[in-house]
Amino acid sequence: MKQLLQQLDTGQSRIIDVPVPHAGPRGIVVESRATLISAGTERMLVEFGRANLLAKARAQPDRVKDVLAKVRTEGVSPTIDAVRAKLEAPLPLGYCQAGVVVEVGKGVTGFSLGDAVVTNGPHAEYVRVSHTLAARILGDVTFDAAAFTPLAAIGLQGIRLAAPTLGETVVVYGLGLIGLLTVQLLRANGCRVVGIDRDHARLTLARAFGAETIDGSAGPAANELRALTNGVGADAVLLTLASQSDEPMHDAAMMSRKRGRLVLVGVTGLALRREDFFRKELSFAVSCSYGPGRYDPSYEEQGLDYPLPYVRWTEQRNFEAVLRLMSQGLVDPAPLISHRFAFDDAPSAYDLISSAEPSLGIVLSYPDRKGVAPGAQSRIVQTSSRTTSVQSGTVAVIGAGNFATRTLIPALRSTSASLHTIVSSGGTSAAVAGSKFGFQHAASSLDPVFADKSIDTVFVLTRHNSHASLVIRALQAGKNVFVEKPLALTDMELDEVRVEAERAGTLLMVGFNRRFAPLAREAAELLGGRVGPLSIVVTVNAGAIPREHWTQDLEVGGGRIIGEACHFVDLCRFLVGQPIIAIEATPARDRSGAPVGDIVHLVLAFADGSTAAVHYMASGARSYPKERVECFWDGKTVSIDNWRRMERFGVKGSHWQLPRGMDKGHAAEISDWMGAVRGERPVPIPLAELIEVSRWSIHAAQAVHGER
Repeated sequence: MKQLLQQLDTGQSRIIDVPVPHAGPRGIVVESRATLISAGTERMLVEFGRANLLAKARAQPDRVKDVLAKVRTEGVSPTIDAVRAKLEAPLPLGYCQAGVVVEVGKGVTGFSLGDAVVTNGPHAEYVRVSHTLAARILGDVTFDAAAFTPLAAIGLQGIRLAAPTLGETVVVYGLGLIGLLTVQLLRANGCRVVGIDRDHARLTLARAFGAETIDGSAGPAANELRALTNGVGADAVLLTLASQSDEPMHDAAMMSRKRGRLVLVGVTGLALRREDFFRKELSFAVSCSYGPGRYDPSYEEQGLDYPLPYVRWTEQRNFEAVLRLMSQGLVDPAPLISHRFAFDDAPSAYDLISSAEPSLGIVLSYPDRKGVAPGAQSRIVQTSSRTTSVQSGTVAVIGAGNFATRTLIPALRSTSASLHTIVSSGGTSAAVAGSKFGFQHAASSLDPVFADKSIDTVFVLTRHNSHASLVIRALQAGKNVFVEKPLALTDMELDEVRVEAERAGTLLMVGFNRRFAPLAREAAELLGGRVGPLSIVVTVNAGAIPREHWTQDLEVGGGRIIGEACHFVDLCRFLVGQPIIAIEATPARDRSGAPVGDIVHLVLAFADGSTAAVHYMASGARSYPKERVECFWDGKTVSIDNWRRMERFGVKGSHWQLPRGMDKGHAAEISDWMGAVRGERPVPIPLAELIEVSRWSIHAAQAVHGER
């Protein structure tokens, strides 16, 4: 299938071939018939992309601060690489789609094949969304009109926050697509509506929808608004414009009545003036997109709906309300359509919105494929004309996220590995990575990977809860397997992996890369021949991650002990060179007494009497170095500072090293692993040691969170 992407580094819009996605357990796949370009949001992205690097920096000053902090802690070269990778990553465009359901996930009810629906999917011939992000089109509403639903739902959510009653005067400040749809919704609610804009054509449309209007180009609108309301002012003001100025907020306050309500739906400066709000006791709210559920992974990704008696209006139910009003003729998007383009000509549409030519609603149309379900061949596309020779080290990669594409795949490409297939569930990221790194194929299905006998090695780089099952499936298919940590989330999963790995006879590797770092290997050499026990102190300034992030979800990511602190358990195991015999985990606790899973102190004991303390903390300053490793033995000490330099005390050699480029061992790890796959080197980490480190990490997490 084809999908529209935009380059953040150049602003170029292009259409590429990507695999058709699978519905997944709680999703649906929809064949597009029409999508709408959101001129405001998408124009902003295009203009940002086409700006030079200095202009990009000026547009995002907070990101510049992050970049400077990264330079101080990690060095210039890694920071440049990270910024370049971020800008080079194409961005899917669009979030207003209407089409026909062609695949329904097993856990989905309420949708059937052939249903005409609206979703917030991107500009693509097929899209996959959670069933909570789709709504059936009613009556004779056309696909073109239905595609306006997500934009109207944004306005509707702002209206819900303003809570207007019958007969109240509501100002819609900004008459773009969302503003003009909001005018219609307010009129359907029985409100008196006043629209404000500087564009005369949009003012004319607002009047056609039943609004009174004020020309914003004539100066502050407060005086004219008060004249329209006999000096009372507006009951509510919805700001549906896009501006960097603080003046719209001041104007909105001036035109409000005492105890009026202001709701920000669009974008504007927020340097609020206390006097504006104090005397009138104004209330102010910021509306979040389509409504409750937005940006909640449990709703948008896992498809878990909010119960209607407690959350009356969700994203989906707002979609349904808009579509019902369209079917009744109370909301009519047709007059808002200014241009139509065939999807294949979509880049021309983006040239249009960046030009001086007036435009409003731009609809992209798609061919009618009669709602036929895509075949298996549509799940895989060719991304490189280069043929892959059948040889030891023919690789498939499952997962195309940031870590895979920024770190592991570049390291893999630098080896002699033959890059065969890359897979992602949605297909888009796999197609982009496949083209960039020279994979022969990109797929949205795992079946081609496990069925192809020429693929002898599989990299599992997916979310943590899928690791164990994918490792087992790959081993059963006779593949060598590299899995990014963790290997498993529970003892039961780990036992199943161990049994299969021992049976399979192929190689298994976990991405414990810290032990492959040059400074870790140098420290291990210095530790050779030690007489007494080794004491290790590892300090990890891990950085805060939101509690709702998938890595913090114990069922999906396993939490940060299993998901990341396992790295340092393995590093200590490597430096000591003896089995772990005990581990204790002491977490910080919040005021309620509940454990804080990413502020934890681990104490390890080893068979030879050595000990290690891993202090894993998410509460430190971002400007402080992330990792420090200190080793004490036989009257000697070495200290590794953020994988950039080592200090030696009581050890032969230079006491202090100049900082070097940060190297956490990824390249050496992949090189050693692929050497083992080709039979040129021993397996980098013995299976028993992988199981040992993984099991103790699981037990540490159980000590903090309890068994699951």
